[in-house]
Amino acid sequence: MARKKFTASAKQLTPDPKFNSRLLAKFTNVMMLDGKKWAAQKFMYQALDVIEQRVKDATPIEVFEAAIANLKPRIEVRSKRVGGANYQVPMPVNSKRQQSLAFRWLRDAIRSGKGRATYKCVADEIIAAYKGEGTAMQTRENIHRMAEANRAFAHFAW
Repeated sequence: MARKKFTASAKQLTPDPKFNSRLLAKFTNVMMLDGKKWAAQKFMYQALDVIEQRVKDATPIEVFEAAIANLKPRIEVRSKRVGGANYQVPMPVNSKRQQSLAFRWLRDAIRSGKGRATYKCVADEIIAAYKGEGTAMQTRENIHRMAEANRAFAHFAW
């Protein structure tokens, strides 16, 4: 039996009012603290304004979408128990998990930047991810490096 493609929350998610992007609306929800969606939208739009000033070759929403695409992991390691031993087995990541991991890594990188305005941290991390740099990209590279190191156990992925 096939699984549902979308959950109820995915169907109910409305695109953000300014850029009409579901991806931006979803990330705004991830960044929201204590149910304050207005505050999350405010600093996301401020960050996109900063991105618009700094990056001249693309629109801010294109930069954001490219940054998320750059952060998505292709492969990750999962623990498998085989014959009394635990192995870190590299496995491909499905698209929903890719997006949620990219959002989580970006959110954690943003929240680790203490002492500055949130919108500046958001703008800096998105631009860094767009260029293939930054803390969130480093997390992704570490995951890929770990999967590459454990490639010998790939035959356990069944």
